[in-house]
Amino acid sequence: MAVTRPAVAAALSAAPPSSSSSRTRRVSFLSCRPLPAASCSRSRASKALRAAAAPAADAADEEAAAPSPPPSDLGRGVENLVIIGSGPAGYTAAIYAARANLKPVVFEGYQVGGVPGGQLMTTTEVENFPGFPDGITGPDLMDKMRKQAERWGAELHQEDVEFVDVKSRPFVIRSTDREVKSHSVIIATGATAKRLRLPREEEFWSRGISACAICDGASPLYKGQVLAVVGGGDTATEEAIYLTKYACHVHLLVRRDQLRASKAMQDRVLNNPNITVHFNTEAVDVVGNSKGQMSGIQLRRIDTGEESVLEVKGLFYGIGHTPNSQLLQGQIELDSSGYIFVEEGSAKTSVDGVFAAGDVQDHEWRQAVTAAGSGCIAALSVERYLVSNDLLVEFHQPVLEEPKKEIEGKDVEMGFDITHTKHRGQYALRKLYHGSPRLILVLYTSPTCGPCRTLKPILNKVIDEYDETVHFVEIDIEEDPEIAEAAGIMGTPCVQFFKNKEMIRFAT
Repeated sequence: MAVTRPAVAAALSAAPPSSSSSRTRRVSFLSCRPLPAASCSRSRASKALRAAAAPAADAADEEAAAPSPPPSDLGRGVENLVIIGSGPAGYTAAIYAARANLKPVVFEGYQVGGVPGGQLMTTTEVENFPGFPDGITGPDLMDKMRKQAERWGAELHQEDVEFVDVKSRPFVIRSTDREVKSHSVIIATGATAKRLRLPREEEFWSRGISACAICDGASPLYKGQVLAVVGGGDTATEEAIYLTKYACHVHLLVRRDQLRASKAMQDRVLNNPNITVHFNTEAVDVVGNSKGQMSGIQLRRIDTGEESVLEVKGLFYGIGHTPNSQLLQGQIELDSSGYIFVEEGSAKTSVDGVFAAGDVQDHEWRQAVTAAGSGCIAALSVERYLVSNDLLVEFHQPVLEEPKKEIEGKDVEMGFDITHTKHRGQYALRKLYHGSPRLILVLYTSPTCGPCRTLKPILNKVIDEYDETVHFVEIDIEEDPEIAEAAGIMGTPCVQFFKNKEMIRFAT
């Protein structure tokens, strides 16, 4: 599940932020030009925050008193490099480019094409990435890469790019919050999970159907239940194995007469007594009961045409991906499947100064380490391109102040203080529910949920601006399953809003 920005913004209530909480973007001779405040996602969330809790008149006054956007002449400079996308490719490119003093601007994404950090944000144990003999979770690996890029001076923005023009020079890149001009671009937008488009798919999406077992598998909805996974590759087999931690049994539905997964993954699946593999089988539709709950899947045998119903409580997709190259259609050369065409052994695209890295240009290997390698190649190619065209301007990153540490720990019962803004755990939630006059924002997460890690810093930034006017509580559904079940949480991340003991919004 993914909590959408409009849903969060619409539900947040508000009081105007204190002047001390406002932040100004560092301006240099290579600064991005912010768009007007009305188009900024943070501004939209902030305005919604003010409008929901304060009286309408007060909200209008605050809106009228808002400062005018910064003058556009602050953004006359042109960036050395803009990286569109994150994940192993984007972050590696950012690390190399930043260490070369290019000061890359990285648009990590927000919703389009999946969560910032790429597909590894929905991966459990990564056992084959060099340097981690005991393995590492996908989200942890992406966190480390992101911090490394930040340390060397990459400028990171969790924003979706909505427009790219590589036909004019310098190139123009426009996100939800700002417009940037750049001498070079690296496309590292990855690929997006495919859907089956079953007749009742939308009806049961996030209520029984999911494309992310890692995100939603720990939900009370699926614990102890019979589940199904569609697909025959590494993604599907990994998800089937992961779900056995929570489900009583998992069915793997494979259209072909054999698995396409690696031999190691095939062995794990076929030797697992809690997984049944159905070859030559496809899902036709989803079956629901009289309570509106998913109760099974209508199946059809490919070889015989015979149809049957398999009783399951959840269906997870692991059927491949579509390259996120839509922004470049008609501007650079793509292959028949939409993957960006690059010269063999390089990251060069059909447009001089535009480079591609990661899964958006790799339809064959699609591994984290190959994506990282292609990110390295792209960054080194950019440096050579800028130098050879006399476009490079070095930027030496100033020392950054130490980031504010987040509140940690579940056991707040011994030190609960209602005057604090941020809390964690069911004890704090119960106390605030009965005793807080503020708007209460409850974020439900799970340890292996990559989108949760992405959403938390975004919410934290908004909450920081409205200190003493809202309360924020994080609930880990594995630590507090009874609370999650009582709240009807079917996946993570999920956000609920309460005011005066009433739920005013539910966003997933």
